[in-house]
Amino acid sequence: MNFLGDKIVAFPGRKPLQVGFTREELTRILDLYGRMVAAGQWRDYAMDFNRDMASFAAFRRTAERPQARIEKRPALRAKQGMWTLYGEHGQILKRGHELAGVMAPVERRLLKAVDD
Repeated sequence: MNFLGDKIVAFPGRKPLQVGFTREELTRILDLYGRMVAAGQWRDYAMDFNRDMASFAAFRRTAERPQARIEKRPALRAKQGMWTLYGEHGQILKRGHELAGVMAPVERRLLKAVDD
């Protein structure tokens, strides 16, 4: 093991094999998913964990394009923010450093759906 200051690095230079969501991030995402299911907007979801990014996609129906996709790319943390919200047609709806701010457009749509 190498010692760097007061940190112990077990395998220096080795990148993680995949990016994932922390418990808090996944709880927040699944909470929104549950509320959207209760409102009748979403029915299915998929998660993808790659070496560069983690993705959560929500679908209206199975086997169609996702209505919303939330991606976490840690490599973009210092640039435009590691969180990105994609729309149904692949357009970028919001980018940011905080998950709550990126999910805000979907949560606003939830409030409109409940009012109807």
